[in-house]
Amino acid sequence: MAALQKPIGFSPQEISSMVNEIVVRQHAENAAFLWTQRDRAIAEPHYRLKDIARLDERVEANVDGLRVAGEVGWKLCEEGLEQQGPGEVFAAAVLAFAGTNPTRIEKVLDMSQAAPRLHRPVVAALGWLDADQSKPHLAGLLTSENPLKRQIGIAGFTVHCLDPGAVLTKAISDTDPGVRGRALKAVGELGRVDLLSHVRRATVEEDLRIRSRALWSAVRLGDRTPELMRRLRAVAESGGEFAESACALVLRCLPLEEAKNWRRQLRDDPQRLRLAVKGIGMIGDPELVPELLVLMEKKETSRSAGESFSLITGADLAYQDLERDEPQEAVSLGEAKLSDQGDDELELEIVDDPDANLPWPHPELVNKWWRQHQGDYRAGVRYLCGKEITSSNLTEVLKAGYQRQRVAAALELALKEPRLPLFEVRGRGQRQQKSLGLWSW
Repeated sequence: MAALQKPIGFSPQEISSMVNEIVVRQHAENAAFLWTQRDRAIAEPHYRLKDIARLDERVEANVDGLRVAGEVGWKLCEEGLEQQGPGEVFAAAVLAFAGTNPTRIEKVLDMSQAAPRLHRPVVAALGWLDADQSKPHLAGLLTSENPLKRQIGIAGFTVHCLDPGAVLTKAISDTDPGVRGRALKAVGELGRVDLLSHVRRATVEEDLRIRSRALWSAVRLGDRTPELMRRLRAVAESGGEFAESACALVLRCLPLEEAKNWRRQLRDDPQRLRLAVKGIGMIGDPELVPELLVLMEKKETSRSAGESFSLITGADLAYQDLERDEPQEAVSLGEAKLSDQGDDELELEIVDDPDANLPWPHPELVNKWWRQHQGDYRAGVRYLCGKEITSSNLTEVLKAGYQRQRVAAALELALKEPRLPLFEVRGRGQRQQKSLGLWSW
């Protein structure tokens, strides 16, 4: 009789038939939406690590719902891929790379090539998984004939702060400019000081992306020769996508007085004014705070000046009631500009405002606060979040600071220890907390 008894449990077919597709579809939509929210949050000025970790829990809960749903979960993710949204690509990529079905993986990778913005969520998905799950996929991507797949492979290794080894050396000389640029950036991110001579050779490349990334990595790895610094300054002065990262490195690596003199040159050019205001926070010398107090009174520089003030002093403008209401004439949703879409059509484009989630500082109240506390700071000493820049203080900022402050702290630490990987402040929250010794919040 025992041999005739049916085992307790359900077959895969029975489980599939019991899945509530409406619930699973909600998981798919939530996973895409929440990851998109999370992707923005990692670069926003009002999120801390604990906030990222909480968002991650919500993302993972919905991704887990898709995993449990099996074939139905994948089918809905596959449908979502047709929208070509970054969040939908992320959800599908997590499921695909967590499994063993090569057809699913190829479908996700093919979609990542449909638009430039879609390879980032694939990298994020590989970073979302544990390193042991990702490594076999990353190793395969590095040997692909497809250049974009090789770029994804390199980026995936750096997200996990893993060294791909000799493959990275080979990638520096890759025939594809995109792969070369990503490899050169990875050398700096991973602290591969042994490859500095290879990086130096790329600092004279004509391709701006390759040259900018090579210069960034060379300086990050410890080469502060005047010629390299001059070239990196030129990248910052030229504007464009590499200007801010170049400026952040230059102002932290130049001798203090030289850094302040160069920042004044940026300030005198109206096109570089915002970069010059942010540059005060990058330098971190409280001697420059009076200039920030003046800049807070001007609508166009008020919020960025407030952010630099907080970066130096550690004052939380919102928490300490040092903010004001938004000026009536200011635009908070973005900057409107005309975008030429063709010969016969002009349409209005809304450009994201990087300061949108910053508080508006109240000049009088901030002035009063500074008069009360300026004796706590010494001119000629660099500060970050109210403390002198030391390894232990920087680690505290990584634990408790806002995301943009944490970016600054990670870079400062990397400059102090060129052989160590750049701390990944965009990684999964719980993974970061564990790395920093934060077991609970």
